[in-house]
Amino acid sequence: MSNIKLAFEKKKLEGKKAFIPFVTAGDPNLEATEQFIYALEKGGSTLIEIGIPFSDPVADGPVIQAANLRAMENDIHVNNVFDMVAKIRKNTQIPLVFLMYANTIYHYGIADFFKRCQEVGLDGVIIADLPCEEKEEFDAYARDLDIDLIALVAPTSRARTEKICETARGFLYCVSSLGVTGMRSQIETDFGEMFETIKKYSKIPTALGFGISNAEQAAVLKDYADGIIIGSAVVRIIEEKGVEAAPALEAFARSVVDVL
Repeated sequence: MSNIKLAFEKKKLEGKKAFIPFVTAGDPNLEATEQFIYALEKGGSTLIEIGIPFSDPVADGPVIQAANLRAMENDIHVNNVFDMVAKIRKNTQIPLVFLMYANTIYHYGIADFFKRCQEVGLDGVIIADLPCEEKEEFDAYARDLDIDLIALVAPTSRARTEKICETARGFLYCVSSLGVTGMRSQIETDFGEMFETIKKYSKIPTALGFGISNAEQAAVLKDYADGIIIGSAVVRIIEEKGVEAAPALEAFARSVVDVL
């Protein structure tokens, strides 16, 4: 069983749901990102997503787009982020997952990329623009190296959910709403219908993300999935607090974990 599934199993035994926050690597710098990850873990996070800066993050809204731009202005590259993960692994074994885009991996070299993931102790990779029909050229390398390639399922995926779930590993990323990432005051998705299909086919833990921005929304939605993902609200704290964001991130994580 992968470290990701083990982390979900531990939360299940505790009668709790997992909390998965997202940070953009290198925003405002890599040293700060490392400290933010420790703070989020201290606040009770189960797993942490690390965004790899990209020039055209098509799945992301304005908050995370701006974080990508700030990071790229710092000349952040994949190897810098790998080095950061290697440092983090000396201090904690919390599951870590990259969220990124396919072109970055193509440019790095698929085989070399997943080999480096294994070397630094990364647990999984989410490729936001990769449809399940095209995942095998990546997944073949990931499977061989015990890296979980995390699949996404959206409200519009009902006819494809069975196929998506067949080869999904780690956890199933359930997209809560149509459009890009971002904080939403209201989410219109029929989660009962969506998760009826997901639970029919998924053999791994599920986590719900996109648009969830606070503890109140997490409390309302937690019963649908095994975990809650929050990205833009975390990145907004970093945007506002900069290198001093760690205490606020720990407090935010704790506020969400307390309702899960």
